[in-house]
Amino acid sequence: MSPSGPQPNLTNTTTLLSSAINAWFDSQGWAPFSFQKQVWQAMGKGQWGLLHAGTGRGKTLATWFGAIKRLEKLSLSHQKTGLKILWITPMRALAADTTSTLQKTAQKLLPDWRVEMRTGDTSATERAKQSKSLPDVLVTTPESLSLLLTQKDAQTRLGKVHVVVVDEWHELMGSKRGVQLQLAVARLARWQPSLICWGMSATLGNLDQALETLCLAQTPKENVRLISDTRQKTVQIDTLLPHNIDRFAWAGHLGLSLAPAVARVLQTSSSTLVFVNTRSQAERWYQALLEAEPGLAGDLALHHGSLDPDVRRWVEQSLKEGSLKAVVCTSSLDLGVDFLPVDRVLQIGSAKGVARLLQRAGRSGHAPGRVSHITLVPTNSLEILEAVAVQDAVQAREVESRHGPQAPIDVLVQHLVTIAIGGGFVAPDLFEEVRSTHAYRNLTPEAWQWALEFVRHGGTALAAYPDYQRVAPDQEGVWRATNATMIRRHRMSVGTIVSDAMMQVRYWSSRGGGARIGQVEESFVTRLKKGDCFLFAGRLLALVRINEMTAYVKRANGQRGAVPRWVGGNMSLSSALASAMLARLDSHKMPDAATPKSAPSARIANCTQTWQAIKPLLALQHQWSALPSASHLLVEWWSSREGTHLFLYPFAGRTVHLGLSSLLAWRLAKQMPLTFSLSVNDYGFEMLCAQTLDVAALVTPSLLSTENLAQDLSESLNAGQLAQRRFREIARISGLVFQGYPGAKKTAKQVQASSGLFFDVFEQYDPKNQLLEQARREVLQHELDFEQLEATLNRVSQLPLTLKAIERPTPFAFPLMVQRLRERLSSEKLSDRVARMVSELERAAQ
Repeated sequence: MSPSGPQPNLTNTTTLLSSAINAWFDSQGWAPFSFQKQVWQAMGKGQWGLLHAGTGRGKTLATWFGAIKRLEKLSLSHQKTGLKILWITPMRALAADTTSTLQKTAQKLLPDWRVEMRTGDTSATERAKQSKSLPDVLVTTPESLSLLLTQKDAQTRLGKVHVVVVDEWHELMGSKRGVQLQLAVARLARWQPSLICWGMSATLGNLDQALETLCLAQTPKENVRLISDTRQKTVQIDTLLPHNIDRFAWAGHLGLSLAPAVARVLQTSSSTLVFVNTRSQAERWYQALLEAEPGLAGDLALHHGSLDPDVRRWVEQSLKEGSLKAVVCTSSLDLGVDFLPVDRVLQIGSAKGVARLLQRAGRSGHAPGRVSHITLVPTNSLEILEAVAVQDAVQAREVESRHGPQAPIDVLVQHLVTIAIGGGFVAPDLFEEVRSTHAYRNLTPEAWQWALEFVRHGGTALAAYPDYQRVAPDQEGVWRATNATMIRRHRMSVGTIVSDAMMQVRYWSSRGGGARIGQVEESFVTRLKKGDCFLFAGRLLALVRINEMTAYVKRANGQRGAVPRWVGGNMSLSSALASAMLARLDSHKMPDAATPKSAPSARIANCTQTWQAIKPLLALQHQWSALPSASHLLVEWWSSREGTHLFLYPFAGRTVHLGLSSLLAWRLAKQMPLTFSLSVNDYGFEMLCAQTLDVAALVTPSLLSTENLAQDLSESLNAGQLAQRRFREIARISGLVFQGYPGAKKTAKQVQASSGLFFDVFEQYDPKNQLLEQARREVLQHELDFEQLEATLNRVSQLPLTLKAIERPTPFAFPLMVQRLRERLSSEKLSDRVARMVSELERAAQ
C-alpha cells in the first residue's frame, strides 16, 4: 500500500479545537507537514494505519493531534467519559518522555484532560489513584495493558477507548509482547466497535507486513492506510579511527584503548549519547571515560535498564535540560526519546544492524530539519569494515524487516486466563476474536480446544491436580476464574513475557535495608563470595550478603571488580548488514599487502577514509588466502600442533553460524569418527579437529545440502536440552510456574527445576502437548534462526567453493582462534597469548 487520496482541506473542517491546533503550530513557528495532515484526515475518518517517518520528524504530533481530532469528530473531546486514548510504548523511558510531551500540549488544547503514565515504574500511590479513576489518556506498556484487562470491571473501564496508538511498532511486532498487544487490541475492538489503532515506526523494511500485523482481520482494506514521510532524514555517519589499525583483529582489543579519544570527542559536542550494546559494556565504558578524563565527573552519567527508576529519571531529565555533557547508555534510550540538546551520538562497537544504527543516530538532531550525527567507534579492526558497510546500506536504504511470532500457545493460554479473570468470556466469541489478530489468523479449532482444556484442568497430564484447574465455564457457558489465590498469582505473573531472573542490589545498613541501586542477574551475583567486588551503576561495590533475592553491598576502594553480565550480550549481525559487507568486499580488487600507515593520533574519518584504513588488512587477507565474497564460499584450512583448523565464512551472523557449524561437524562425524571444537563469530566459524583431514574430499556441496535439515540440526545440537531451556520461559508465560511472591521469589534454579519437571512429565505422559511443540519450534526459530540458516545454506550451496590451504591464520581466521582461546586459557592471560601470536603473524607479514 502507499499514501493516496486528496490532501485534507483543513479550512473546510475548521472547528474550535482544530483552530487551537493550528494556533499551537503557529506559536511554535512551525507548519504541519503533508504527512501529518494526511494522518489527521485518516484518523478523523476512523481509518486504521501505520505512519512511517524518520526520527525527529513529528510522528508523535501527527498521531496525537489525529487522535484528538478523532475524538472531536465523535463529540467526545470535551466529555468526561474516562479513558479515551491508549498510548502504547515498548520502554519505560519512552513512556515517561511521551507522557511529558502529551501533557504539555494537552494543557494548552484540552486543559481538563488528565494525561498519565502506567508502567512498572509507576508508584503504588499513583496506581491506586488510577484504580479509582483512569485518566483521559494513558501511556502504558503491553504488560500493563494486559494487567488492566484482568480487572473485573475491565469492560467498563476500558470500553470507552476510541484510539490506540502504538509507538515504535517495529520494536514490538517481532516479539511475544507484540502478540500480547494484538490480543489486547482485539478485546478493546470488541468492546468499542469504532476503535482505531495506529502504529508508528522510523526503521522498518517490510512496511506492508507491519501494517497487516497491526490491523485486525475484520478491518476493511479501504479503511487501512500506510502513510510515509517522503523526505528522508539526513544522517551524518563517520568513524573514529585509531592511530594504528591492527591487521589481526580480536574482539575488545581496540575498544577501550580508544577511551581517551572518545573523551576528547565528547568535549567537542554540547551533549552526546554514547551507545553500547550491553549493560556490561556500559559499566566498563563509564569507568574508562572517567579514568581517561577525570574532568568529566559530574558531567557524565550512566543509563541502563537495571538501574533504579529514580536514577534513570534523573538522567533523562538532565539530558532534556542540557545539564549533562554525555551519557553512556544501552538500548534503554534508543527508542523515540526526545532529547533536543543532544547533537551527537557515539556507537561503541558495531550496531549489528542498519535499523538499530539509524534508530540510535536519530537520538541526535531530534527535530524536523536538523541533521542526525553518529560517530562509529570500532572495538576491533574488522568492525571498521562493518562501519563502511553500514554506511553503504544506509545510502541504499537497505533496512531489516521484522516478522512476528505465529500462534504462540503460551501467550494464548495467558490471555485466556486474563480475560476469564477480567469478566469472563464465551468460548466461540473469543475464538473469533483471537483469530481476528494477525498472529492467530490460522489458529485451528483443535489448537483452540487444546488451549481451553489446558486452562480448565491442565491437559492430559495434570488433570488430577486442582492447582491447574484455573478457568471453567459456569452454568451460562461463560468461562470465569474464581480461585482467589490463582487470580492473585496470575496478576503478578502477567507481565513476565520478558523477564530474567533478577536480584535487587541495595546498600547494606545495620538498621535494615539501605538505598536501592538497581538489579542484576541472579546468575551473576550467586557466583560471588562475601567480600567480592563488582562494578555496578558506575560504582565499585563489595558484596556483604544475599538475602531474599537482594544483594546487600557496600562501597569498595582500590580493587578491580568484575562486571555484571546481562542476557542479550551477543547480538547477531543482521542479514542486511552482512549483505552490505559482502557487496563492499566484492566491489574492489585487492592489491598486494601493504604495511598499515599509522596516523599521528585517533581521528574522525568519512566513509572513503575509513575504507582506505581497512585496506591493508584486506590486502593481507587477499595475499595469504582470498577475500570472502558473495560470489563464492571461502573455505580455509591450516594444520597446527592442535590438529586441522577449518574456517568457513558464510557471513550470516553468529546465531546462524552456531547452528551451521554444529550441523556440519555432525554431518562430517557421520562419515567417520571425528570430534570438533567449534568457534563462531558474525563472519564465519572455525572447526578444529585433532585428526588430519582431507579437506578437499570432505568439504563438498553435498555437505551444505538442506535435505533433512531440521532433523539433522536437532540431532547435531541435542535439541532436547535446548528445548528444555526454552520451555522455562514458556512455562512461566503460560502460568505453569509461579515465580513467587515479593520478598519470597523463587531462584532461577528453582524455576528451572520446576519447568524441567513439567517438561519431563509432558514428554512421558502427554507427548502431543502443544507447549512442548512450541518449545521445539522456538529452538529452531529463535535459538538457531532456522529460516535464516536455511536461506544461508540455500545460498552458499549454490556457490562455488574456494578452498585455500593456508600457512598461518589469516586476518579473518585470527579472531575465530582468539574466540576459542578465550574459553580455554586459564593459567596464561589471554592478552599475553594473543599478543605473542600477533607478533609472530606480523613478522610473517613483513
